[in-house]
Amino acid sequence: MELFSLGFITFTLYDAIDIIVVAIVFYILYRSLKGTIAVQILFGLLILLAVSFTTQAINLKSLKWILRILSDVWLIAFIILFQPELRRVLISFTRNKLFSAFLPSNLNEIFDEVIDAARELQEKHTGALIVFAQSNNIKVTVDTGIPIQAIVSKELILSIFNTRSPLHDGAVVIDGSMIVAARCILPLSMTTKIQGKNLGTRHQAGLGLSETSDVIVLIISEETGAISIASNGELFVDIHINNLAEVLKKKLVENN
Repeated sequence: MELFSLGFITFTLYDAIDIIVVAIVFYILYRSLKGTIAVQILFGLLILLAVSFTTQAINLKSLKWILRILSDVWLIAFIILFQPELRRVLISFTRNKLFSAFLPSNLNEIFDEVIDAARELQEKHTGALIVFAQSNNIKVTVDTGIPIQAIVSKELILSIFNTRSPLHDGAVVIDGSMIVAARCILPLSMTTKIQGKNLGTRHQAGLGLSETSDVIVLIISEETGAISIASNGELFVDIHINNLAEVLKKKLVENN
């Protein structure tokens, strides 16, 4: 379906869809690569593509051939030089809920690792804050911590919350199957008492984040080893380790 024509150029509905899709892809790339040197290379590639389109439209054959070779080299260099940034873009794509419906769930494996770690932390009375992100509004919290980007494992969680570790203060954030950050600072809740008991800083922090973000926070008390969960601005205390997986799954289902 032709929308309009401008000289020798005809513009159809398919062309409009094509341009919109390409624009969205480049916008997502820009958002993901913003703040890195890769953005400058991306802009250079865009300029090269624009010039290449112009030379093709007016049929400058020699310049078109040169630009086509340069575009191929530029694209290969972009991929080689910026593998970490491109990997981050792909990870952000696969974390989207649209893609998660088509990906196999490894929720049980993640819970097994977290619960095994929680059991050991409880036995040793080692305090911990573990945040399960449920949406993208957790980015502000993640930015307060140290980036990790590692697969969830019992050993990694225990290492992070080891009192000799420089990362043990603050919270760990789990997004999907990844520990995305550690030593994150959480906002404190104004609530200071639950069921007549004073809340410590760790419990106030977990509750405070659950009041402002779509998260589930697992809290392990350093003083008593007791396990609590904060969700939707509520604090559920004294959860037995054997019931922890069931409670976590229930809260995740309720929040989705």
